[in-house]
Amino acid sequence: MNKLASFVIIILLVCGGALWFLANGSLDDFIKQQIETQGSKITNQTVLVRNVEMKLIKGSGAINGFSLSNPEKYKYPHAFSFETILLDINIKSLAEDPIVIDEIRINNPQAFVELAQSGSANLSDILDDIEKNLPKSEAETQQPENSSQKEPNIRVSKLILAGTNLSLDLSALGNKEHQITLPDINLTNIGGDKGLPASLLGAEIAKQALSSIWKQAKAEQKEKLKDKIKNKLKEKALDKLGSFLN
Repeated sequence: MNKLASFVIIILLVCGGALWFLANGSLDDFIKQQIETQGSKITNQTVLVRNVEMKLIKGSGAINGFSLSNPEKYKYPHAFSFETILLDINIKSLAEDPIVIDEIRINNPQAFVELAQSGSANLSDILDDIEKNLPKSEAETQQPENSSQKEPNIRVSKLILAGTNLSLDLSALGNKEHQITLPDINLTNIGGDKGLPASLLGAEIAKQALSSIWKQAKAEQKEKLKDKIKNKLKEKALDKLGSFLN
């Protein structure tokens, strides 16, 4: 039973769940509920999951149909979504501290980045909210030593976002919407050597993943706007040349 409970804790790291017990009913449904509840709490946006499929004996699992809604002032319905996330758990580490997740892999996630005229952006706003909702000190994360629901420390060896499909909307800046496939994003040693409490690790995963996408989106934005400026300069030069020839 202890190993099964520990396994549930590992899965809940994705959403930063704070309840470490097996509820009555379906384990898959319980995990789904925690992802939606804790994910919405940390991001200040609506998080939805279609279903969860755990294979405890194989040490693996999948979370399907995930979506993170956009702040209301932006037009896209979602800021981030994916069809499936795959978990590869190091079963030998279940009795150790920290527990180790060998790999979390998200194939072909969808990221929707929208820039506003004011200079704000949806991912930037969400990242600001995640930062605000994280505990500001170690004391805020500590639980009583006699607590029966004390969280384990968990470390993720590798997080892969493979082939992120980015929709980059620069319409508000006088440009257009661009569709881009980003290079694979590889994040390592999330939680550090000592790991993080599971309720914090979920938020740390979200922060690092969205930050990496936002960094690449800003680089793409710079290039797209630079191209537009170059094209305008070329157009002006051709107009001047045409007037001179005439």
